[in-house]
Amino acid sequence: MAYNIADLIEHAVDLMGDRVALETDGRSETYTELEQRANGLAHTLRALGVAPGESVGLYSRNGIEAVESMVAIFKARAVMVNVNFRYVESELEHILTDSDTKVLIVERQYVDKVANVLSKAPKLRAVIVIEDGSDLDISAVDGLPYEKAVADGGTERDFEARSDDDIYMLYTGGTTGNPKGVVWRQEDVFRVLGGGIDWYTGEPINDEWHFAKTGAEGGQLVRFPIPPFIHGGSQWAVFQALFGGGKAIVYPEFGAHQTWEIVERHKVNVIFITGDAMGRPMIDALGEKDYDLSSVVSVASSAALFSASVKDQFIDKFPNAIIIDAIGSSETGFSGMGIISKETSHSGGGPRVKADLSTVVLREDGSIIEPGSGEIGILARTGHIPLRYYNDPVKSDKTFKVYDGVRYSIPGDQARVEDDGTVTMLGRGSVCINSGGEKIHPEEVESALKAHPDVFDTVVVGVPDERYGQRVAAVVATRDGVRPSLEDINKIARQDIAGYKCPRSVWFVDEIKRSPAGKPNYRWGTEITESRPADENLSTSSRKA
Repeated sequence: MAYNIADLIEHAVDLMGDRVALETDGRSETYTELEQRANGLAHTLRALGVAPGESVGLYSRNGIEAVESMVAIFKARAVMVNVNFRYVESELEHILTDSDTKVLIVERQYVDKVANVLSKAPKLRAVIVIEDGSDLDISAVDGLPYEKAVADGGTERDFEARSDDDIYMLYTGGTTGNPKGVVWRQEDVFRVLGGGIDWYTGEPINDEWHFAKTGAEGGQLVRFPIPPFIHGGSQWAVFQALFGGGKAIVYPEFGAHQTWEIVERHKVNVIFITGDAMGRPMIDALGEKDYDLSSVVSVASSAALFSASVKDQFIDKFPNAIIIDAIGSSETGFSGMGIISKETSHSGGGPRVKADLSTVVLREDGSIIEPGSGEIGILARTGHIPLRYYNDPVKSDKTFKVYDGVRYSIPGDQARVEDDGTVTMLGRGSVCINSGGEKIHPEEVESALKAHPDVFDTVVVGVPDERYGQRVAAVVATRDGVRPSLEDINKIARQDIAGYKCPRSVWFVDEIKRSPAGKPNYRWGTEITESRPADENLSTSSRKA
């Protein structure tokens, strides 16, 4: 009995082959069609010399071919490498060489970048090109057309037995350094992100056919993962749909009105977003046009700040839907979630969630912080956790540690355990601001600033200060060119955070730079503060407790 991604999807194929698995504008694909096309591509990968455990890169936006490629890679027992389609050439070179990628599946519009780094990625032996309507010449990469790769491989499911120990790897977003490949056993990541452990009881699923059988007996849930598949949460939204015979809606780009049009057209039940980066423009769009959204039963956010003000607006728009704020990382998978209501959404700080049974908050010495102590520690997960970082034993030793005989994954997110056992997330320690000995967490400040009606988006960083060492600075994008004073912004923020945490300097910009998955780019924020004087400063001598 193997809890293997390809096996779990094949069980759904066997029980629900005629159901539609994937859908986009003007095109859909049944489970049987997905199976046959993925089989063909998997056979071609093997023919190109990809052995079990070797890496295949996926350099593509969301689409049916991207899902087929992921399934094919797992069928071939290869290791998928999620390549960010926004990478510049140096970043592309890094991930291809660091991951030892043997074959790259790429959309045609990106082949020029691939051509320019081919000579620097000596282990890359073949490039398969997905058509996307662009006309770039693929001869420079000796590209194999995707449809030929699918057709030449045949449709038979004749692969050897797979294992729980087959590898799933997810590269981090690189927001605090170079992207790192997080190496998981497939059973472990299934237990954490694929529904393999009941979140409420902590009991494992003990039948690999459980999701396929349950799906075959019930109706079909329609899921719409909006974030790009370079983001693990979006990948697993699709996998969960495919395990249980659901339908996944896939589109290559995000637009607020387009999203609601898609939800209305496809009668989407569950929407997956990445915090305010998607949630705020989506809510704004609902104020501009009416849509039939009666099919929506849940909106789930993960991987980025979902501020209280935006959560409240989703609750107002969807009073009968379940609004979820989930936390996790590439190194922990799922760590906890909050089911949001009017009574719980506005906690005055970072995201506050119910942690799962394997998540704790540790002191620096590895001891566990008890609820209600007020101490700030480091979020850690035990049980089903990754094996290591790929090709990086030094960073692996720093992140995956053993205390009192228990192995933990500790990626560096700071947190506080409240009286009721819920966990308030305070952000990555590496971006924490130290101002006069006070540790200030950017995500907590960002959430408070976004409560101001004219603040559309923001990132908060520390800048040098003669008196306090660092002071809090905000890079802010406002609505419709309105520019509120910093004092006005802070007046609202002080309803949720102490005065000393409020920014003393502000830089206004047209747009906040984020990753495709919606994560803040703190290095970019610091570069903005270093590139020009602040648009407004307040005296640090007047800061209030």
